[in-house]
Amino acid sequence: MTATTKAPRPVLSRGDRVFSRSAVFAGSMILVTLAAVAIFLIVQSLPAFVATDQTASLITSNFWSYVGPLVFGTIWAAALALAIALPVAIGIALFISHYAPRKLASVLGYIVDLLAAVPSVVYGLWGIGVLAPALQPVYAWLNDNLGWFPLFGGVVTGTGRTILTAAVVLAVMILPIMTAICREVFLQAPKLHEEAALALGATRWEMIRLAVLPFGRSGIVSAAMLGLGRALGETMAVAMVLSATGIVSFKLLTSENPSTIAANIALTFPEAYGQNVNVLIATGLILFIVTFLVNALARWIVSRRAEFNGAN
Repeated sequence: MTATTKAPRPVLSRGDRVFSRSAVFAGSMILVTLAAVAIFLIVQSLPAFVATDQTASLITSNFWSYVGPLVFGTIWAAALALAIALPVAIGIALFISHYAPRKLASVLGYIVDLLAAVPSVVYGLWGIGVLAPALQPVYAWLNDNLGWFPLFGGVVTGTGRTILTAAVVLAVMILPIMTAICREVFLQAPKLHEEAALALGATRWEMIRLAVLPFGRSGIVSAAMLGLGRALGETMAVAMVLSATGIVSFKLLTSENPSTIAANIALTFPEAYGQNVNVLIATGLILFIVTFLVNALARWIVSRRAEFNGAN
């Protein structure tokens, strides 16, 4: 019997070893940074969970009664923004990928990517100076004609700075990343499927509905989750536009609006002291957990169909 011999390991050059170790180090630093942020938030948040109105002036009875309306406002504003932005993003992506001429599509794609580079404070200024005054007459009309519907009831604000205005600003901010992802997914739809649908007599819309949208379903969902994660953590635009009172309310047109965690931290932290600082850091921990769960859900949805690649 002859003994089996193992194949010799390939000898890596110095450049390969340096690159490999650098890549491992860079990947490890991501985990280290994430762990450091989590540890800092947890350690600094522990005093807030047992704080009362006697030790922290921000809360009235306990921490959970303080953070509850903020969590509601954060999720409510982000959900409204997602409901507004997702259909628009899908429509723009389909127009760029399947309807627009090639030159126009490249220009539109460049403009969409450029919108992602606009600072959030610019969106906030636009929301205060342009969007809110423009939407105020629309809010008055909705209240007069659809005031029987709970979302449009109540006394309409005279400034237009409502949770709905903040949601529109957030929708514009998350639109570029959602559109870019949907566009790339639609461009990867199998050409044979599209041509087969057209050969069978389908119109362009029927081809998109039967061949493109089913292929890009997971990409659309992941784009929506990434946009939702961006909307959950947005700070300055919401803080500048929203006239918040820290309540739980589903009404979209009144001057009494729930606040978000990020906007509340930005507005309150400069004057915070003592355990109030721990309370605000604890709300940041809650936002960290919510955003982490949303992004983890997005990665899970993407990985579900990672093995399917119809473009091949």
